Amino acid sequence: MEALLKLGALELARNISRKKVSPLEVVDAHIARIEDTNPMINAMVVDRFEEARSEAVEAGEAIARGDALGPLHGVPCSIKETFALSGMPHTGGCWHRRDKLSPEDATAVGRLREAGAIALGVTNVPELAMWSETYNSVYGRTSNPWDQSRTAGGSSGGEAAIIGAGGAPFGIGSDIGGSIRMPAYFCGVFGHKPTGGAVPLTGHYPRATGDVGRYCVAGPLTRKAKDLMPLLRIMAGPDGKDPATIDLAFEEVKGVDFKKRRVLTLLDLNAKLSVGPTSEVRNTVERAAMALEGKGAKVETFSSPLFREAVSIWAAMIAQDEGTSFGEMLGDGKSPSYLLEFMLMGLGLSKHTLPALIFGCLEKVFKGFDVKRMQRFIELGHRLRADLEDALAGGAILIAPTHPRLAPKHKAPLLRPLDFIYTAIFNVLEVPVTAVPMGLGAGCLPMGVQIAAGHGQDHLSIAAAMTLDQVVGGWSLPHRSLFG
Repeated sequence: MEALLKLGALELARNISRKKVSPLEVVDAHIARIEDTNPMINAMVVDRFEEARSEAVEAGEAIARGDALGPLHGVPCSIKETFALSGMPHTGGCWHRRDKLSPEDATAVGRLREAGAIALGVTNVPELAMWSETYNSVYGRTSNPWDQSRTAGGSSGGEAAIIGAGGAPFGIGSDIGGSIRMPAYFCGVFGHKPTGGAVPLTGHYPRATGDVGRYCVAGPLTRKAKDLMPLLRIMAGPDGKDPATIDLAFEEVKGVDFKKRRVLTLLDLNAKLSVGPTSEVRNTVERAAMALEGKGAKVETFSSPLFREAVSIWAAMIAQDEGTSFGEMLGDGKSPSYLLEFMLMGLGLSKHTLPALIFGCLEKVFKGFDVKRMQRFIELGHRLRADLEDALAGGAILIAPTHPRLAPKHKAPLLRPLDFIYTAIFNVLEVPVTAVPMGLGAGCLPMGVQIAAGHGQDHLSIAAAMTLDQVVGGWSLPHRSLFG
């Protein structure tokens, strides 16, 4: 059973199609792991185990009949609760949506299921998916599978935690400020933020509009780097419903050679309001670069003074969303009285989380900013995007810290709320970025890096992840003793 928990999605699909193992055996192994570990980490918040078992039996019968099989036939997965999964809760971590059920699948979820994947359940998110920790009044708090006193990250914290714990070989997350990459880093798994607009977000709550619809992206989280591109291909492409989606012809990962390829390192953003990375984090970036240098790559350093304004650039570009405001979503159609909610929170009576209330207040502040000032930061963002694309021309990749430190203790992000900028700035630059685990560091906590490539060059950052997976070892199954 444990051997099945160490295989990737494609490996499981291959073993299933060759009748080396049945879909039910694979599903049961992962359900058993979830039942064993989830009580300690609270990652999968609502399961559909009985339905999954029934679907696994049907998948086995299809094999016996000799039916044509999808690329994920019989392979279990988890789904971030912000994505609609037919018949399952779709709250987005909001108390006023606690009874909301999805009547149908989100586009990306439907494509995974059409490819044969079997959804085991939905995983936890922060309130309205806008914080670097995963907790809310509907489901409670998610913990890191490597240390339950620490955060799993956000907003795809439930996904990364359940995959990191061995409960699912892959899942789907969304990312507007690092919500795939940061949890993947903290929990020691792979995560890919695609090129802006690659995967439709139809059926995702909350939704972004206009240009911001390309800054918020959907992508896979996995145990194995080699699963990233096949999963991305399955989910990607226009659906006729999400206007932000673009049609990308992803190049093949196979055959990407790092001999003489330029590998840039960015050790510190030097962004205002954020602190620099620890020496351990910097060393991990250098270690990843050295591993690729061993494959023949030419390592160079990269920096831009425009990163200094990264926080303001991200905030100004995200503020362009002209759809329903964060406050209106938070208050079910009308912004809440923040003063009243803070008072209720002091009494332990508010159904909102502190980060959500703070973000709602900041939204009002930003909307009151001078238009010329906001436009200046947007223009700086466009300049930074051009600078980065120039640096990545010719197939170069960039290795950077995913976060300035290893997984923090619960609530610690409130003391350093802008550390997420290490991932967030790449959202508004619209380039593909892959989170890559790099073994365990101090306290047996996962270490990692993020690797960016040029616009539409997702295959390059994923190829680098696959190389590092082979050289460094990638994800490992946490020992049962870590769960008490």
